[in-house]
Amino acid sequence: MDASIKYRIISEIINSNDERILNAIKSLLNIEEEVDFWEELSAEDRAAIDEGLEQLDKGQYVSYESVRKEIKNRFNF
Repeated sequence: MDASIKYRIISEIINSNDERILNAIKSLLNIEEEVDFWEELSAEDRAAIDEGLEQLDKGQYVSYESVRKEIKNRFNF
């Protein structure tokens, strides 16, 4: 295929505002929209994550070593 045809197609796509055409091209090319996982989370989950991040920033966390030691003491591992 001639490169000029490809450039013309690209130019038409860039200049198009017709959603039908753009969706048809997207479908033909099997392009799936990427969804940000954050948007799929519930408001409650996002709030819990934000709270956890704030706690980390404040140094309010339990280290891996202390959890491991607690499990070892509690369950005799």
